[in-house]
Amino acid sequence: MTDVTPDADALVIGGGVIGLAIARELQTRGREVLLIERNDRLGAETTSRNSEVIHAGLYYPPGSMRARLCVAGKELLYKFCEENGVAAKRVGKLLVATADAELPRLKTIAETAAKNGVGDLVAMTADEARALEPEVACVAAYFSPSTGVIDSHGLVQALEGHITTNGGMVVLNTNATRISRTADDLFSIEIESGGEHSELTCRSLVVAAGHGATALLSASGLGDYKPLQTYPARGHYYSLSGRTPFKHLVYPMPQGGWLGLHFTLDIAGRGKFGPDIEWQDTLSYDFDDSAERRAIFEREIRRYWPGLPDGALSPDYTGVRPKIYREGEPAADFTIHGRAEHGVDGLIALYGIESPGLTSSLAIAALVGDMVEAEQSR
Repeated sequence: MTDVTPDADALVIGGGVIGLAIARELQTRGREVLLIERNDRLGAETTSRNSEVIHAGLYYPPGSMRARLCVAGKELLYKFCEENGVAAKRVGKLLVATADAELPRLKTIAETAAKNGVGDLVAMTADEARALEPEVACVAAYFSPSTGVIDSHGLVQALEGHITTNGGMVVLNTNATRISRTADDLFSIEIESGGEHSELTCRSLVVAAGHGATALLSASGLGDYKPLQTYPARGHYYSLSGRTPFKHLVYPMPQGGWLGLHFTLDIAGRGKFGPDIEWQDTLSYDFDDSAERRAIFEREIRRYWPGLPDGALSPDYTGVRPKIYREGEPAADFTIHGRAEHGVDGLIALYGIESPGLTSSLAIAALVGDMVEAEQSR
């Protein structure tokens, strides 16, 4: 190891919930940590633009990182919230089949959940589901009591508090533009902040930059390494005006890697529907409130809530997921590259951390912490 003192022992690029969780994890393992974020606030991109659901682990292929890290991360996250005063609630989710043709898919999801270690699903007839939620329309359902909702802003604040209270640094408005290796075997990260250009050096580097990971690593001098491509997919959310019809989350049958236009509650009990999925060539958070989009939302929602009043949907927000597969391709697993993939000691790069990334964040952090320690011991 070089005797030159770097600016940081471990540097994390990306101030979403994944980067923050990793920075906290590295700090608990004795590393001096610096986290940089290109926006003027933490969690400004994927973290703050999702359904804020703590997933149980029902859908993901058994043995996949998504399945393993979701199931493990769910319990870690509930515990962290309880210990740190972050608002979270096991509100429960009703997964519904709205036609007989969907029953095989419903059964398959329950079988997948069991293989993933989710042992609390409750099978329900249509009458039992309506006893739980009188306004729901379905032919059968499963109830997931361990599905919940969380205040993602509160989670971000708590993670930041852990980092800074214990001596770490979090720096905003700092955009990493290129990574290279120095003659002293450190990482050199070129940064732009306030119109000024400079560089930071570190021994261990974690790129948890979400939508920015591909561009950053493509522009960097890391030999023949080809980073994964990222394909943005925008989802729209509509809030519900008036009375909220359900006390629990309601999810229709998923379509491929998309979970459908589901009903969720935020931590304050406000109802919303979404997201849809719209693949993009370039990342945009603009809300497209077209008549066609509204008609699709209303049609899909009325499959499980026929009582949706006309004009009850109001544009709320959009989120864009950093997918690592194209439209029409099978959904990809979380991907974390270490030395085996890029040949660079001390570098960990994360790609495609979309849903259930929020749920999995603390479990992902533990995995990355293990990888960093393994790299350090080489």
